[in-house]
Amino acid sequence: MIKISILYPNDKCSRFDLRYYIETHMPMSIELLSAHPGFRGVSVERGVGGGIPGTDAAYIAMCHFLFDSIENFMVAFTTNATVLQGDMPNYTDIEPVIQVNEVLISR
Repeated sequence: MIKISILYPNDKCSRFDLRYYIETHMPMSIELLSAHPGFRGVSVERGVGGGIPGTDAAYIAMCHFLFDSIENFMVAFTTNATVLQGDMPNYTDIEPVIQVNEVLISR
């Protein structure tokens, strides 16, 4: 299984509309991407703190999509890239960090 992580660095000078992201962007993303073969799930997280108590989280938000393979994800994403990326200015000016991971253990 493959996990595609989309991480939004917590930059005080940047804008991130969490409400829009949760209520509008992510439902649209889930609808579009889950329609493709190989989709296995998604999670969205909000950063609440750093590793040291009282410090800021490194990321303001994170999204993790699970797919059977990178090929399945690429078909799902490229089919919808224009819509998904076109919606980004509605919730952020942050350039996300994207990482593809092979899931070795999951419970």
